[in-house]
Amino acid sequence: MAKEQYYHGVGKRKTSIAQVKLFKEPGTVVVNGKPFTEAFGWDTWQTMINRPLDVTNNIGKCSIQVKVAGGGIVSQAGAIRHGIARALVAMDEELKPVLKKNGLLTRDSRIKERKKYGLKRARKAQQYSKR
Repeated sequence: MAKEQYYHGVGKRKTSIAQVKLFKEPGTVVVNGKPFTEAFGWDTWQTMINRPLDVTNNIGKCSIQVKVAGGGIVSQAGAIRHGIARALVAMDEELKPVLKKNGLLTRDSRIKERKKYGLKRARKAQQYSKR
């Protein structure tokens, strides 16, 4: 039994981590065993996930399997987009400048700031009263 060849990419955003397998044969995007249109209902999230494929003209040319965990739905969509972009670069190094120009290879490092003692949240303090 021959193993299928695929290209691997790991994408991260906030606390979400997506492991992406990109196969060269035509197909669709499958997220955690479901079609991504079912897993991500809104068009905004679907276009966000398809952005690296759209920029490199690879929509429908390759099939993608994704395992994603952690975070919320928007964070997961961002992690999948980052993982797909990295897998595309692993497949073809010539796509790197196009993806980099569109900001798809840069890891979004913004995470939730920790709560500080004496405050209600990270920066929210009790209301100050002068009199």
